[in-house]
Amino acid sequence: MPERKAQPRTLRPGATVGVLGGGQLGRMMALSGSAMGYRFVALDPAPDAPCGQVSPQIVAAYDDIGAARELARRADVITYEFENVDAGVAALLAEESYVPQGSALLHTTQHRLREKAAIEAAGVPVAPYRKVASLADLKAAAAELGLPAVLKTVTGGYDGKGQAVLRWEDELEDAFRRLALERADSAASPQGAPAAGDAGSPGASEDAPLVLEKFVPFRCEISVIAARSPRGEVKSFPAAENIHVNNILHLSIVPARVPEAIQRKARELAEKLIAGLDAVGLLAVEMFVTEDGELFVNELAPRPHNSGHYTMDACATSQFEQHVRAVCNLPLGDTELLTPAVMVNVLGQHLEGAVGRCTSDDEDANRLGVISKLHIYGKTESKTGRKMGHINLLCKDTADALAWVEQTNLWRN
Repeated sequence: MPERKAQPRTLRPGATVGVLGGGQLGRMMALSGSAMGYRFVALDPAPDAPCGQVSPQIVAAYDDIGAARELARRADVITYEFENVDAGVAALLAEESYVPQGSALLHTTQHRLREKAAIEAAGVPVAPYRKVASLADLKAAAAELGLPAVLKTVTGGYDGKGQAVLRWEDELEDAFRRLALERADSAASPQGAPAAGDAGSPGASEDAPLVLEKFVPFRCEISVIAARSPRGEVKSFPAAENIHVNNILHLSIVPARVPEAIQRKARELAEKLIAGLDAVGLLAVEMFVTEDGELFVNELAPRPHNSGHYTMDACATSQFEQHVRAVCNLPLGDTELLTPAVMVNVLGQHLEGAVGRCTSDDEDANRLGVISKLHIYGKTESKTGRKMGHINLLCKDTADALAWVEQTNLWRN
């Protein structure tokens, strides 16, 4: 049954925004929206979640129906800050409360095969792929697509988890068994369980736990954050060039170091996608850029995104303010880039050094003409590989900001 679209409402400052999820994205959304006069309340199972430190919080599991209804009672509009919240709960809230994003896009982006089909239906290219339900399927798909290729679980997985790069035929069986087991473990947990209605969804391919994607030789990865309001207004932010280390985003460079024509095309594709999907709020569109200048969409995220953090200090409107504007049906803000910028993630192993560097006189920054803006997320436990914050480096030339990152020696491990 098609999802019933909520009748658009315009919510002015003073209204309360309910957030499914209490992580750093919800925290930055609440901080930005609070400056506009909105109130926030988050639902998250962690008692001291980052968002709960700056706004009221309901401490409960994401699939707790009673807690979800309490969130609906206290909020005038509900959004989500990450896509692995329970889509069944989001669907219930869409029926009983005002969720302008609905649950359909959440349902789509929680499953890679559904996501790829939706991207193709919007007329936007993705890398060739095949669904994999058995080892025989994987061998046939590898023979058809060729190696190298990337095997991924259809649900779950982030920062490199739930995937394996396959270069040789003798790697297929081990990778299949490992990822099929990861998929089974994920599905057994409440958060990883299939969303309500999945089993009967046309083309859902629930029988295929994995997907094999042809490896696209690319010169770089870029992403574009697009926004759409219930009134149909669409705007996108400048494309960011993304560099990953150990499958975790390390740097976002803006403007992306690709020709302006490719930057424009990337923004056009992102705007075409968000309109074609009839989405509300933000949509992060990650893309590969080939040596020939072709663009292939890799993944979508229906929320604020790590690669959009540069907007907090470098754009006329941040991605977090834009998301609040979109779900509240306000006119979207100007997305002009005011200064070149480089965003660098601060992981657990970088935290102490990064805080020390940004809270003392920095001769390297002064010499290079770089302004550093530190953002710390308030997570209670620092771990190697865990995102604890980020630094936005404002500069006249991104090469200067990249030189600052290199000269600190903080990101060598």
